Amino acid sequence: MHNQAVDTPVAIKKLVLGITGGIAAYKSAEFVRLLVKQGIAVQVVMTEAAHHFITPVTMQALSGKRVYTYMWDAGIPNGMPHIELSREADAILIAPASADFIAKLVHGRADDLLSTLCLARDCPLLVAPAMNRQMWEHPATQRNIAQLLADGVTVLGPESGEQACGETGLGRMSEPEALLDMLLAFQQPKLLQGKRILLTAGPTIEAIDPVRAITNFSSGKMGYAIARVAQEMGAEVTLVSGPTRLAPPRGVALVNVSSAGQMLEAVMQCVASQDIFISVAAVADYKPANPSAQKIKKSEQSLTLELEPTVDILSAVSSLPQPPFCVGFAAESEQLLEHAEAKRKRKRLPLLVANLVQDSMGRDEAGVTLLDDDGHHVFARAPKMEIALKLLQHIASRLQPSPRKTP
Repeated sequence: MHNQAVDTPVAIKKLVLGITGGIAAYKSAEFVRLLVKQGIAVQVVMTEAAHHFITPVTMQALSGKRVYTYMWDAGIPNGMPHIELSREADAILIAPASADFIAKLVHGRADDLLSTLCLARDCPLLVAPAMNRQMWEHPATQRNIAQLLADGVTVLGPESGEQACGETGLGRMSEPEALLDMLLAFQQPKLLQGKRILLTAGPTIEAIDPVRAITNFSSGKMGYAIARVAQEMGAEVTLVSGPTRLAPPRGVALVNVSSAGQMLEAVMQCVASQDIFISVAAVADYKPANPSAQKIKKSEQSLTLELEPTVDILSAVSSLPQPPFCVGFAAESEQLLEHAEAKRKRKRLPLLVANLVQDSMGRDEAGVTLLDDDGHHVFARAPKMEIALKLLQHIASRLQPSPRKTP
């Protein structure tokens, strides 16, 4: 998603979705379904060219609202749909936005309902380009995109991939799920703009032999949720992740590791330039002292494994001469506050997030308690995305302005 400088994030409850002529219009149907599921009221406006790719009947059925296409529509009492539709909207998103329609926006053309609506708006405008690779790469299109950005328009995508013409390259409209993610990111207040955040997530795996290992039940969902929300809040995010089945959040630098040692190495390589370190990963406390190079054969005899402690990654970071703002996680099975506060003081952390392991491990929801020098703050059970947002808002409130560190 390209940054924009003029439009400011807003809570989008009512969205005008403009559809222009392009084969990617078929994606707009699924996109509307996702928007409605998200609780966003969608008013679809289509150009004449868009009718050749998808019908207003389809979009009306999915949005639950009449679709507007005609500048002189008598269904608007005052005869000015370009004014009425834009005044009720929190934002306008054009998806797909054809090369022709982008050119119209740049030059302020107003020869149909959708282009006039965009010109008469007093709300943010976003566009999701969709076109052939050559059309996207053409200097005229690139000049137009640059002018849209200069005018404060937010550009979502495009992506690289196989196109309807059979070619592969940049110009493909983002998929509906990705568009929704980018729209949600757009409306997120940028409380962490300019901050660099390093976080760990997921389990670690400590090899016993080439086919067996010691690990845990961490899903990585909490860490990935924090990474996604932090990116939406404007941060530059690096995620060091143990093995999970989760898709990496868009716009986040992902470093895949397996063992605690690999995670420590990855963290220490880039921690010097970070403003915040959030240790969410369920890192193994112990590892086999002498892992076997060959598969251990089964026998009737008992097998004894000698375990040795792993290096405590969070302590290693918090003990640096100039550590970033360190946030730890403590998953306890009993005496939550007592054990968590002891851990916070032992590791000299400004903030620690505590939860009962039986209430959150592998689940999509969690209830947590934040512990800092002011005491403890209880966040009631909620989806992990919501917990991530509240946590990062709390972190942002605790940060003092400081000069950017250099690697």
